[in-house]
Amino acid sequence: LSYGQVLVGAGGCLLIGIGAVLAVRAAMRSFLKQLDTGSMSHRTKQVVTALGVVGGVARGVVFAAAGVFVLVAAVRFDPDEAKGVDATLRSFTQTPVGPWLLVAVAIGLILFGVFSFASARWRRL
Repeated sequence: LSYGQVLVGAGGCLLIGIGAVLAVRAAMRSFLKQLDTGSMSHRTKQVVTALGVVGGVARGVVFAAAGVFVLVAAVRFDPDEAKGVDATLRSFTQTPVGPWLLVAVAIGLILFGVFSFASARWRRL
């Protein structure tokens, strides 16, 4: 399509924006409004908050990185540059900090998974 490159670029920008919003909302701890923190002990609240912040920021970083690859594909007009989440994570190993970045993101996503269980347990309905 003649406007396909623009649509792909807009999709990349949208993914970058979603990733940024997810990371900022996690860093601002806005997820606590949706949780029944009154029924948690002080220590549990601290752990759930840490899980939500670290996990949410990691999730936002992965979304934004995938958006960057989609945007690069649009700019270079090369569909092979677009990558899914798995290829995005694999590409982190090509950075100067290599596997350490991948380990950090993996730990962050695991923490987000644990936070999801806590969120299911204490979600305010």
